[in-house]
Amino acid sequence: MNRQLRVRARPSGPVEDRHFELRTGPVPELAEGEALIRVDWLGIDPTQRTWLNPSATYVQPVALGEVMRGSGVGQVVRSRSQLYRVGDWVYGLTGWQDYVVARESGVGGLNVAPPGVEPRAFLSVLGVNGLTAYFGMTRVAQAQTGKSVFVSAAAGITGSIAGQIAQINGCHVIGSAGGPAKAKWVREVAGLDGCVDYKSEDLAAGLKAFAPSGLDIVFDSVGGNVLEAALGAIAPHAHVVLNGSISSGYGEKSYGAGPANYMELAFKRAKMEGFIFLDFLAEFPEAFADLTSWLAQGLIQFEETIAEGLASAPRALQGLFEGRNIGKQLVRVASDRDDELALALQ
Repeated sequence: MNRQLRVRARPSGPVEDRHFELRTGPVPELAEGEALIRVDWLGIDPTQRTWLNPSATYVQPVALGEVMRGSGVGQVVRSRSQLYRVGDWVYGLTGWQDYVVARESGVGGLNVAPPGVEPRAFLSVLGVNGLTAYFGMTRVAQAQTGKSVFVSAAAGITGSIAGQIAQINGCHVIGSAGGPAKAKWVREVAGLDGCVDYKSEDLAAGLKAFAPSGLDIVFDSVGGNVLEAALGAIAPHAHVVLNGSISSGYGEKSYGAGPANYMELAFKRAKMEGFIFLDFLAEFPEAFADLTSWLAQGLIQFEETIAEGLASAPRALQGLFEGRNIGKQLVRVASDRDDELALALQ
């Protein structure tokens, strides 16, 4: 049987189990050229919250009644395709379900993971998060030796990778994170030069102490007070890269208020710029080569937080906005706890 989480209602605030419906149906039959994938892992990202709103962002929202959109990793269990062999591990957009039919590869399809690479890495360091961090730092911010860099949400998967890429490129990097455990992980595991616990420390003072002459690069995923503190510490001609605004909760009516001190950009002749990783599609091969090499050399460290069972996916998504994860939030689809967790959806 194939269990699916379908969108039942659009949340106006926090994501809850009641916004989804757990449906069970038969495993799909295959046509010629198709393969059946058993989904083992789901990747949970903040942008999925925007897909639950009625308005489009850089992609269309998920329609009511549809399987919730999301990335995943799974294994080919049946095949009538030359692209996929039984036993292959694949990654791509699987949706929140047990089984998905693969018809084509590419950005919108399912791709076979190469041998020697942990397939789950394509949900994090070799997936959207790693590509976003890579292009944000190397192409948009143009991180170079000697630059002072601030990365917010540095214990999250994108921020942690972005900070480490900046260090690989010779930058001095400070991060921010919420809580002593996260700040310690950023310093001791990710290895950034510093990290401010914004919950107990003065972020603005910490940034100015780290870079007395100002921050050359800001890579922000948080918005709100964190972005304001960063703008108050930028150097002349700084580059502020906007990756997200997770402090807003990505609700239907707001992606966060603009920073009150935005005129710091004018005073410092600085630039604030947004981007989407898909802007650099032609450069994906180079990014994969660099990220794979850095990973093999131990230059990039990353963490995973794992939720158990398909029915835990809504709470895992909301947990991103409540700071419950370190690194990449994953869902292990099959779990002995599924029956218990599914009761919340009924």
